[in-house]
Amino acid sequence: MKLALFDLDNTLIPFDSDHAWGEFTSRIGWTDAQAFKARNDRFYADYCAGQLDIHAYVRFTTDAVRRKGPEASHAAQLRFMDEVLLPRITPAVQSLLRSHREAGDQLILITATNEFVTRPISHALGIGELIAVDLAVDAQGWITGEIAGTPSYREGKVTRMSQWLARHQLAWETVECTFYSDSINDLQLLEKVQHPVATNPDAALRAIALARGWRILELFKT
Repeated sequence: MKLALFDLDNTLIPFDSDHAWGEFTSRIGWTDAQAFKARNDRFYADYCAGQLDIHAYVRFTTDAVRRKGPEASHAAQLRFMDEVLLPRITPAVQSLLRSHREAGDQLILITATNEFVTRPISHALGIGELIAVDLAVDAQGWITGEIAGTPSYREGKVTRMSQWLARHQLAWETVECTFYSDSINDLQLLEKVQHPVATNPDAALRAIALARGWRILELFKT
């Protein structure tokens, strides 16, 4: 069985979806724009440096959604998709995904961004399987800001992918995997698969890809 695994942010889309969602909620008046941007940028810098506290970040990024509730949040989610996300899905990305579908590969989106932000993106990309940061919910079924289970971040992506394989009665030895990612944070999963592809890679990942002879793919200009 052949699997095509895709990171999302700066891999299939030319920006960070969680960071962009935060900027969007500030634009529509849900947060103090200046204070939110300063903290959001600090978290993003931590992510790029491989030092992100994923639990603190998820509490921060879901705070406005928790306060606004399901109805307002889902309405804002639709606006975000229409205004920010959909216009920036490129033909090159669509072509890449189509080539894997036509080859009969199973497509999986595996991302360190939370499921609230990424599920509609996964649907828009036509990727039915999503492994994202799962969010804990309260008795009413609304998100609490805490993470449920293992976050799909750094080595957590390997753990979550192993869990996916086990649920489908598969193992790493019985599948052939290609994984596309831009980030050094995904090095553990890139090293696990047979076909790692450094996609629009950051400087650290580009250096490793060049040293190891990994394929480098540029899908868009950043």
